[in-house]
Amino acid sequence: MSPADGAAAPATEALPPFKPLPMKGASVDVERRADGSILIRSRHAPGCGPRSIPHLLAERAAAHPDRPYMHQRAPGHGPWSGVTYGAAKRAADGVAQWLLDHGLTAADSVMILSANSIEHAVMTLGAYTAGVPAAPISPAYSLISTDHAKLRHCFKVVRPKVVFAQSGAAFARAFDTLRALDPGLIFVTVDGAGEGAIPYAEAAGAEPTAAVEAARETLDHATVAKYLFTSGSTGMPKGVPQTFGMMAGVIAGQDGLRDEEPDPDLVPQSLEWMPWSHISAGNIGFNAVLWNGGTVYLDEGKPLPGMFETTIKNLYEVSPIVFGSAPIAFGMLAEAMERDPVLRRSFFRNLRYMAYGGATLSNDVYDRIQALAVAETGWRIPLATMYGATETQGVTVTHWATERVGLVGLPLPGITLKLVPNGTKLEVRVKGPTVTSGYHNDPKKTAEAFDEEGFYKLGDAARFVDEADPAQGLVFDGRVTEDFKLDSGTWVSVGTLRPDLVAACSPYVHDAVIAGQDKPFIGALFWPSMAGLQALAADPGPGSPLEKLAVILKDRLAAFNADAGGSSRRVGRFTIMTEPPSIDAGEITDKGYVNQRATLERRSGLVAALYANSAADGVFSL
Repeated sequence: MSPADGAAAPATEALPPFKPLPMKGASVDVERRADGSILIRSRHAPGCGPRSIPHLLAERAAAHPDRPYMHQRAPGHGPWSGVTYGAAKRAADGVAQWLLDHGLTAADSVMILSANSIEHAVMTLGAYTAGVPAAPISPAYSLISTDHAKLRHCFKVVRPKVVFAQSGAAFARAFDTLRALDPGLIFVTVDGAGEGAIPYAEAAGAEPTAAVEAARETLDHATVAKYLFTSGSTGMPKGVPQTFGMMAGVIAGQDGLRDEEPDPDLVPQSLEWMPWSHISAGNIGFNAVLWNGGTVYLDEGKPLPGMFETTIKNLYEVSPIVFGSAPIAFGMLAEAMERDPVLRRSFFRNLRYMAYGGATLSNDVYDRIQALAVAETGWRIPLATMYGATETQGVTVTHWATERVGLVGLPLPGITLKLVPNGTKLEVRVKGPTVTSGYHNDPKKTAEAFDEEGFYKLGDAARFVDEADPAQGLVFDGRVTEDFKLDSGTWVSVGTLRPDLVAACSPYVHDAVIAGQDKPFIGALFWPSMAGLQALAADPGPGSPLEKLAVILKDRLAAFNADAGGSSRRVGRFTIMTEPPSIDAGEITDKGYVNQRATLERRSGLVAALYANSAADGVFSL
């Protein structure tokens, strides 16, 4: 079975036990309806949650004002510097006062253009405190995009009065684009650069008055804290209001799964690279640090060639209790730890579990991580997953130790999941306190997003690992909208096939796009990995790196096909793409998620070549 099919690891009789996971076990109620739909709810009750994030910050700052809250390095991988809980609250209150002095209200917003930083966090918390929604957007929309189309779109959705960026010089081009849309915009930069920009220190240094506390006391679960934008993988990004109630719902759900009282003397450390412009880090991770009174270290590394080395350097110094990232980072991390026992020792020193999301983890990487954990600690390490969307926050979690990969877990306490028959699959829908009420200023898309019972339609499919034992959890079963039929009428599940092909071709393939709608066979378009090409370039054998890669992929895919079963999983032809995915064309999001449909449309010539009567140059038959 494939990893995405929830394939179990080999028999575990001789394997070491898992490190204890401080969470309650799986327990759900399942209601099966006559129309074939299935409702799933956790039997665990939600725990506590905060009234608002500014109230939570105030409580933590009062309880331990001198505890380190956030650290980041000086440029060029310099020394760490940080801010305490007390100092963070004082600066956030200053920003709140400054915003109130400038007349901003809940009808306005503060748009944040730059990446994670201490100042970014304080601007967000200050906007929260003043009751002014924050609107962080992907830095790629300002720095990488050549036409600023998504930047302009996001601006028109939320109409900010204040725009923040770390560096006025780096974001000068984006500032010009936004100033043309609204000459009255106020720009705030940390370096004070930028035409007419106000230094961040001036805003954070404002003296808080009673107006700040009065603003904080107006906040409750109905208050809109921020607007997060969807990834834009299916068109222009949609603005999603995020209330404090939605944020509190995630915290309460996770608190309901806690199986031990927190240690008051423990200050959990975490290392965060994922962008705050997205739900996982910007809400779930960001708020969890505050809830747990932890210390977060901001990681400027990313799971990309040439950038993950920064994460590795940081992991020599930061030993997190939980390490969360995309599956691609787990593969890079495993490779680095296999070479370096010092890194392995630092990584596992405090680690309780690892968490991945956004894609399926391959069995190969899972096995390598477990071998490293056992070698260092004598225990296997639990690997948890959380599943959700910008519109829903996290709604399911794998909160028990399991050998399976590809799970999406079971609903958080307080969440109701509905599986609805859709063709051959079960489409995932959700309702609960973590789910948004709709899109900002877009009633048409809001109406389309919910069903007649008010469940949000995620567009994904899932199924039980074991129909007879729902507590074993749900398996991701692909995107309903990405699947297609071959000309034989056979369905192809893109969401499960794609990661399996990438795993089969590891470490030479970075990602893949699957073609074949109404065609006689599956075609695959591969982006090679930089590390794989570098290794092939260093190989003294004959041929260019791409020629060597084609030979390797033919062998790997032939082996994959031999065990694939029917035509729904066998690849007939493939090609190698040398042009990287375009963020402007919507082929990829800043988190690295590939839009299958946009890529197939933009590269229609390559797709046509896959299905030509005779294989064209650069097309390889299997």
